[in-house]
Amino acid sequence: MKPIFRTDLSLLILFVLSLFSGIQIDYASHFQSHEVWHNWAVFHILVSLAFVILGVLHVQTHWGWYKSLITKGIGKKSKVTIWLSFIFLITSLTGFILLGVCCRQFHIGMWHYRLGIIFTIIGIGHFIKRFPILWKTIIKWRQFLTPVRSCNNRN
Repeated sequence: MKPIFRTDLSLLILFVLSLFSGIQIDYASHFQSHEVWHNWAVFHILVSLAFVILGVLHVQTHWGWYKSLITKGIGKKSKVTIWLSFIFLITSLTGFILLGVCCRQFHIGMWHYRLGIIFTIIGIGHFIKRFPILWKTIIKWRQFLTPVRSCNNRN
């Protein structure tokens, strides 16, 4: 399996976990104890940190695409990917800022929350556009791992 495929699949899994834990943080802040909120927040931080690290690796793999933005301009480049990259950067920055401030800094948390929603919407669009490529790779990988059965052996 190619490293880019492993990175992409891992990003998808971490994206879902980060989204789910972010929803749980919001839910816990309204309806559950501080301890439950804290547990979800720790989980969200760990998953999101892994997501950011893999996101940076993903950008590195596609660095030629980003360099061509500077040299050749936007042109026919995917606007969704450009916006996703921008929102990813800002959402990550607000998340890192939240790690260093007291929870009373409510406005930063609300910015992170809103940006997370925007990132989710754009991220889903980014994924949907690339799903056929990912699916083909999954099918190839699955066929490679499936053992070949002999017609003579019916056990």
